[in-house]
Amino acid sequence: MPDEQWFYCLKHHKVEPWDGCRSADRLGPYPDQETAARALEIARERTEAADRADREWAEKGSDRDPD
Repeated sequence: MPDEQWFYCLKHHKVEPWDGCRSADRLGPYPDQETAARALEIARERTEAADRADREWAEKGSDRDPD
């Protein structure tokens, strides 16, 4: 079913459908079970990319004119 959404439950460490645990305890939605199973890996990759972008911005500085 293409409209299904899957989530990764941080409390139980498992993939679950929409009617699983409360939203505060899970990551998602993801389009399929396989992607939801990679939720922690995806979150780590996104955090590393954001941290890299922050470091690059800090090194370069803002290009906005303060005047």
